[in-house]
Amino acid sequence: MVELVLKFVACSRAAGLRIATSEVLDCIDQLQLIDILDEPQFEAVLRANFAKSRREQHSFDHLYHLFFHELREDITTAQAESLTGEIAEIVNALHNGKNGGAPLEPVLALLNGEPSAYIEEIRTIQTEGQGNSRGLGSNLGALTRRLGMMLELNRVEAMIPQLLEERRSRLHWEKRRDLADYFKNRLETARRLLRKNRDTDDNRFQTIKPYDQRMKQLGETYFASLTQKEIEEMRMVIEQLVRKLKDTVSRRFANRNRGILDVKKTLRISARYQGIPVEIAWRKRPSRKGKIVVLCDVSGSVWSAARFMLNMLYSLQECFTQVRCFVFVAGLDEVTNVFKKHKINKAIGKILKEAEIDYNASTDYGLTFRQFRKEYLDILNKKTTLIIIGDGRTNYANPEEEILEEMRERCRRVIWLNPETEQFWYSGDSEMRCYRSYCHEVRPCQNLNQLAEFIRDLVL
Repeated sequence: MVELVLKFVACSRAAGLRIATSEVLDCIDQLQLIDILDEPQFEAVLRANFAKSRREQHSFDHLYHLFFHELREDITTAQAESLTGEIAEIVNALHNGKNGGAPLEPVLALLNGEPSAYIEEIRTIQTEGQGNSRGLGSNLGALTRRLGMMLELNRVEAMIPQLLEERRSRLHWEKRRDLADYFKNRLETARRLLRKNRDTDDNRFQTIKPYDQRMKQLGETYFASLTQKEIEEMRMVIEQLVRKLKDTVSRRFANRNRGILDVKKTLRISARYQGIPVEIAWRKRPSRKGKIVVLCDVSGSVWSAARFMLNMLYSLQECFTQVRCFVFVAGLDEVTNVFKKHKINKAIGKILKEAEIDYNASTDYGLTFRQFRKEYLDILNKKTTLIIIGDGRTNYANPEEEILEEMRERCRRVIWLNPETEQFWYSGDSEMRCYRSYCHEVRPCQNLNQLAEFIRDLVL
């Protein structure tokens, strides 16, 4: 077993894995603690010692399968001493009969059960083809060597039947059949390795973009265009963003021994010490917590953006005095209690099922404003920030902009987030030109980057 492991280590080193002698010794010691006939345990011990990164794990899996399965799948037919001797004899005959040429030596070593030289040759060819030079004909050297190796394989394949035929009188037909199968399998494996490009092995790692770049690209994707997988990734990104904002807020209000010097208070305290400023007083920033009221259009064109907005707001609700949420299409319903009773993602899903509104109706902002003035206008005050999430398309109904003006007079701020492309804000049945004059701020909200920028400004 030790000899087999050492051969595997030699092949792995030839393929580019970095394996130290101490790691080999540790592996041999650990193999004594397991049942080596249990292949999952055997493979796990070798991987734990020889593969030190995800890329190396992928290379290790390929080499393990190649060495212990592909290159040794036919060893059972060659275990007999007589057959092993015939293999060596034929390989020697091939060596003595060759007409020169370096590429043949690794091929003969592979046929004789020593694949490390051939694997190293393949790695050299692949490395030469992946150089920094990308000019015209930059890969001709690698292509020439690959072609030369392929010609040598063809020449060896043509010579083997002749050598077996010469030994017809003293080799039983079963041995000749087993030898022919053995050499055929080895040559097929050699061709497969020669044809395989190393880029295909590492392709999945090369196509993985750096985390920041991937998150930036995801942040620029329109909410309406997200796939289910991207939605799950988006939720993870939102959780990270929320944690960072919470940490920033906590650090901001926790600093009590630094900041802005409070001169008046410092002088008053110094009176206790005969005018000597022994104790320094700092100004404490008052927390800017406010009350948030959200009017959220949940029609199909807006809901894809609105759900992420609600997710972030309720994840950060401790940064505000109160968050109250209303959803509407044609009519209004408060869903604040849904968020109090359930976790965020579950609550967002339940809104579409339990809210008492007609989701199939045409969006009517005028009706929504009238209902809000009638039932909830008193919740607005000078500490309230009113956030409206919608595209402003009223389906040519009365926009009731005077009600929005009345709501503005009662609020600290009115902010409108529009998930529609800005160039379409004033087209068709959109009333954004009318509504914009009654808002303190109107922002586009089509992707996560725009939404995150708004949330930062709102919280900080």
